[in-house]
Amino acid sequence: MKESDTFYIIDRDEWKRMPVDRGISLSDAELDALRSLNDRLSMKDVKEIYMPILQVMHTYINHYAKHQQEKKKLLDQPLKNDPYIIGVAGSVAVGKSTIARLLQILMSRAYKNKRVELVTTDGFLYPNKELKRRGIMDRKGFPESYDMDRLVHFLSDMKNGRKDVQIPVYSHEHYDIISGSFEETHQPDILIVEGINVLQLPSSEKIYVSDFFDFSIYVDAEPQRIEKWYLQRFGILLQTAFTDPENYYYKYAIGSREEAFDMARNVWKKINLKNLEEYILPTRFRANMIIHKTQNHFIDQILLKKY
Repeated sequence: MKESDTFYIIDRDEWKRMPVDRGISLSDAELDALRSLNDRLSMKDVKEIYMPILQVMHTYINHYAKHQQEKKKLLDQPLKNDPYIIGVAGSVAVGKSTIARLLQILMSRAYKNKRVELVTTDGFLYPNKELKRRGIMDRKGFPESYDMDRLVHFLSDMKNGRKDVQIPVYSHEHYDIISGSFEETHQPDILIVEGINVLQLPSSEKIYVSDFFDFSIYVDAEPQRIEKWYLQRFGILLQTAFTDPENYYYKYAIGSREEAFDMARNVWKKINLKNLEEYILPTRFRANMIIHKTQNHFIDQILLKKY
């Protein structure tokens, strides 16, 4: 095992030898349903990568529960179970949504008596109308395009056990918040929060979104690879948008394919790559775990923070 000052660096061949609980299984259909567009996920990945991740997180969750009980006993506070919050961060198109969904289903089966829920920070983007009013529509996805105060208050509500908290619904097909639509959380025991921005930018001088996390994962890959995945995903989105004039990608699907991809490359370069290099990538080493991908979303290495 290699090491840096702050991380254990574990190659896949070593990581997959970690002893794990083999009592959890998934069907091929379930695995297919979990994959994001153009992502790669196999049963071999579940066995060699994600089951060991689940085993590591089990250790962290047990330590958290014991620590909370001891602290509340010392302070003479009620021994209620505070939710364990996991953050999943990384660039657009890197596959973090697939990982978040997979963790949700694996943890639901590992902890049969616990409620495991998943939210994405897309719902905390300002609506397009508000982005246009502020003159930052071309900065969508950058830190200032999110209502970070609302996200912080949401996470605070979760940690404090508030019931039935509503969050806005974001549609990738419409590329916007759906007005009047909400999803609810129901006092989860474990909450997974997935988004490009979960390890970055304080909403004030004192509070970070990541302050609410008990464990965090960063999904990592070289920017050139992510660009390729982004463009492949864009091509798939064009193929699925032909029949729906309401779909954001419809106008690109019915037009020149060459012009559409020129637009996508420009968006990658001026928005997504810039956002990655300036705001997302610098948060990588704040994570407790880094999952590193190579060609075709193949995971070759896991970095686990020492402390």
